[in-house]
Amino acid sequence: MFTKGDSKFPLASKEINSLAFLGKETVFEGKMTFENEFCFDGRFEGKIFGGGKLIIGEKAIVKGKIEINTIIIKGLLEGEVYAKGRVEIHSTGKLYGTLVTPTLIVIEGGILEGHCKMEGAPNKEDYPHGEVLGEKN
Repeated sequence: MFTKGDSKFPLASKEINSLAFLGKETVFEGKMTFENEFCFDGRFEGKIFGGGKLIIGEKAIVKGKIEINTIIIKGLLEGEVYAKGRVEIHSTGKLYGTLVTPTLIVIEGGILEGHCKMEGAPNKEDYPHGEVLGEKN
């Protein structure tokens, strides 16, 4: 337990603002937007938009559409991924669906099954609904 004068507080407030985390018991449905870095290890169904880095943990199950700068996949992802920067699929990661990104790394054991397009950064024509990294036309 922390007291008012305790200097062992685990995170400074500026760190809390730049990193978000949802654990393995978390279930979320809907639309999520963020900047900076977001780690997810629960279940999600819907749309995720962001200009930073999304990390899908080993226990995570994500279904939906993602428009992001960078994504690291260590769990299961089913749906559409549009990454402006790069996509990493780690040895425990599985991506089933559509992927558009200029840079793709698949570590041995990782799975990519579906349609993949790699021709530079995705542009507005690549986004079926005209949404580019959380911005609407």
